Amino acid sequence: MSLTFAQLGLPQPLVRVLAKRGITDPFPVQEATIPDALAGRDVSGKAPTGSGKTLAFGLPLLARVAPAASKRPRALILAPTRELAEQIKKELQPVAAAADRKVAAVYGGVRYNGQINALKKGVDVLVATPGRLEDLIEQRALELKHVEIVVIDEADRMADMGFMPAVRRILDQTSDRRQTLLFSATLDGDIAVLSRDYQRDPVRHEAGTIEPETIDARHHFWLVQHDDRVRHTAEVVDVAGRSIVFTRTRHGADRLARQLAKLGVGAVAMHGGRSQNQRTKALQQFSSGKAQALIATDVAARGIHIDAVASVVHFDPPADHKDYLHRSGRTARAGATGTVVSLVTHQQKRAVGRMQRDLNLQVPIESPEFGDLHNGGHRMGEPVSSAPRRNGSSARQGRRAKQNGAASPRREAATPARREPTQPETRRPAAPTHRRVRPAAKAAESIYVANLPWSVDEDGLVEMFGRFGEVRQATLISDRRSGRSKGFGFVDMPEGAAKAAIKELNGSRVNGRDLTVRFARPRTWGADGEKAARGHSRQRA
Repeated sequence: MSLTFAQLGLPQPLVRVLAKRGITDPFPVQEATIPDALAGRDVSGKAPTGSGKTLAFGLPLLARVAPAASKRPRALILAPTRELAEQIKKELQPVAAAADRKVAAVYGGVRYNGQINALKKGVDVLVATPGRLEDLIEQRALELKHVEIVVIDEADRMADMGFMPAVRRILDQTSDRRQTLLFSATLDGDIAVLSRDYQRDPVRHEAGTIEPETIDARHHFWLVQHDDRVRHTAEVVDVAGRSIVFTRTRHGADRLARQLAKLGVGAVAMHGGRSQNQRTKALQQFSSGKAQALIATDVAARGIHIDAVASVVHFDPPADHKDYLHRSGRTARAGATGTVVSLVTHQQKRAVGRMQRDLNLQVPIESPEFGDLHNGGHRMGEPVSSAPRRNGSSARQGRRAKQNGAASPRREAATPARREPTQPETRRPAAPTHRRVRPAAKAAESIYVANLPWSVDEDGLVEMFGRFGEVRQATLISDRRSGRSKGFGFVDMPEGAAKAAIKELNGSRVNGRDLTVRFARPRTWGADGEKAARGHSRQRA
């Protein structure tokens, strides 16, 4: 049974304000670190985002910090991004009011005047990004020699972003008697050196660290074609709900937001190239539900804290396994569940495989299966064999059951005057089954479809043609040895539906290819029941 906040030693005014906010049970990282921090010890905490570490350092800091004079803060919290700094300030303000302390945040992207005026009035706890803090020090808007408590949050991200020299310069200006609390997803490398140089006999805690069993998210790795990624992203948002999508570049984030908007998905972009007002507005639109998708770069990954994010989509693969964890940590936060989807092209498979090994997440990179989005996938550290198995037949039946249904508003909004066919999931065709094809039922016509992308499978043909009527049979011609699609196949449909499909699909583009769709050439049947076809036939190669 976990301890209460009162039993951890926090003053009653802080305990009461937490209770009013519905916070009564400490998270593991809070239970582990608060007593030592209250005692004035230096603490090195290994904890991921979403583990509750803001209150883990914020509560003891507010319980201990002394009142500040003008331009002389008494406690300093360093954060790597604007969003994280603002998030920390907002989370601590209600508790600070109960302790009769003032909290303010300073960061780039906004005017100096408001921040300078706040410092003149006196700020007890200052939350800051390193760059803006050094600018304000240079302008003599504040001094740090009276700072007696320092928190370095997301220290590993500080190192990744090149802030360590600035962090050291800032620490050198604080009181020699300061208490230093350091929180990071990792405590090795540059972080270990920083701890050695600036902490005194620190207590090390690893409660709530990034371990497989502490992340209750389902991870999917989907093999897709490059041109299909936007469509698959839109489908994930449709199925999962509110999602954060990560891209590699600022330009890529802006472009993806526009592309998703064309598909009827409300999307906003947030990255370092946008002003603070633009970034704040994007977060507000996403938090309020006005936007379904937030498109962000890695710079913003650590600074986003939004409850109830249903899924994270890696539109572009992260640089390494650490970035994968930081991105993915936007969902399944604080005990909630979530879904993580990585879109992987063939050129990226090898690099993603190496990242999976670093994550101990060596699971198949497989074709998309939206029906398994919530219950499929794999947990980190979970043996592949124990993960839920994909029920291909049920997924196929589900897609066929929807053949004659109305298109979703998003699909209709995205449909131009000349509609392109619904593009099927990217799936490597299975080995040929050598099914004997019997003559089609009476009044059915056989359609020949060619120049198909290799990713299209028989389920994809059903989905592509199903919106025009009943698909009685779909056959994809595959190579007998490799199982790879030969790029053509046949679809049997009633005559009226077949004519409509041919009229609409012939010449349309799928993944950059112009489809050939027409009635199949007449076929004759031999006395032994086997086909003898003139021209194109359905026998397997």
